[in-house]
Amino acid sequence: MLADKDRIFTNLYGAHDWRLAGARKRGNWDGTKALIEKGRDWIISEMKNSGLRGRGGAGFPTGLKWSFMPKVSDGRPSYLVVNADESEPGTCKDRDIMRHDPHTLLEGCLLASFAMGAHACYIYVRGEFRREYQRLDAAIQECYDAGLFGKNAAGSGWDFDCYVHHGAGAYICGEETALLESLEGKKGMPRLKPPFPANVGLYGCPTTVNNVESIAVAPEILRRGAAWFSALGRPNNTGTKVFCISGHVNKPCNVEEEMGIGLRELIERHAGGVRGGWDNLLAIIPGGSSVPLLPKVTCDTVLMDFDSLRDVKSGLGTAAVIVMDRSCDVVKAIARLARFYKHESCGQCTPCREGTGWMWRVMERLVTGDAEPKEIDLLLEVTYQVEGHTICALGDAAAWPIQGLLRHFRPEVERRINAKRAGRSAALVAAE
Repeated sequence: MLADKDRIFTNLYGAHDWRLAGARKRGNWDGTKALIEKGRDWIISEMKNSGLRGRGGAGFPTGLKWSFMPKVSDGRPSYLVVNADESEPGTCKDRDIMRHDPHTLLEGCLLASFAMGAHACYIYVRGEFRREYQRLDAAIQECYDAGLFGKNAAGSGWDFDCYVHHGAGAYICGEETALLESLEGKKGMPRLKPPFPANVGLYGCPTTVNNVESIAVAPEILRRGAAWFSALGRPNNTGTKVFCISGHVNKPCNVEEEMGIGLRELIERHAGGVRGGWDNLLAIIPGGSSVPLLPKVTCDTVLMDFDSLRDVKSGLGTAAVIVMDRSCDVVKAIARLARFYKHESCGQCTPCREGTGWMWRVMERLVTGDAEPKEIDLLLEVTYQVEGHTICALGDAAAWPIQGLLRHFRPEVERRINAKRAGRSAALVAAE
């Protein structure tokens, strides 16, 4: 269990003052100037040594990502863009960080921007996050008033400006290049890569896009040292993580815990356990709606980190734990997710545009048992035709939940089809 002294987000539940004065009492903005004076190379080295992997879902090493930015400017400005779109169903960690602990993020924006040679940062906030946008905007104004942003930010000699931008509520804008398109005022549609954003990003300039949590933990890592952060968690899966626990639990919550905590321990210790007891558990989606679900037998022992979940053919994703007990219609639940991804596809790639709608329609028939048995394998085949064949990962996100369902709950799908066919046969006999 994570000790209180190792928590980075000390106001995750909004129990204390979110403003600058309260944040400073909790240790934010402590020695920021001294950290900047240690130089860009030191900051990036510390971030690499910490082992921090991106908290937005992909798990790419954060320090390595920062190091891709050009060391010497070719005349173009560099930018940091913070992805606060957070549209993954089941995920609400960044929302609480922006609402209750905004200065952890803003201090991280300054330090990360300096490390990457960026004088400007844009925070792209999900369209539905009205209150979070207002609070972040107020916190940014506090930073300007206190001299932490603007000319000579925090007395460091580095000029820095931070802007908050409101999206329009599109899931696809959570993909980094679609976010950049939206930020430029265009339709949110993913770009082909290469070129990568570190070379050609926002307005054609070098850009790094990072998740809110990835940036917000940076100041504490730099203050306490990479060795402290890397000592938490497991090798290649270091540090702390904010987990979002929802669904059929007694106390849904967000909680900061150590990476590598057992899934069962996480739920029973922090969420009051599964409704009706652990034996009433049916399945869990461990990392937001786009990763494959896990049956109870796997949930008994699996650890919550990138590598452990990959080994059981799922993923940590955003660490949004969605719990389903035995009262849940798991086939219908996955069909609902299929409908969501069909609706949110931008339509740019044919496999995604056509495949998501096709998969959803078959899933709807599987829910009622109106499909043919051969359609199960056909559906699985189509998921593999969509997966990995699109510009961005939305095609994968639409395919993986269905793959997880058929991997672990195929007998239930077959039972529905057989029951429906038996009912039809009985009706025909009765009619004769």
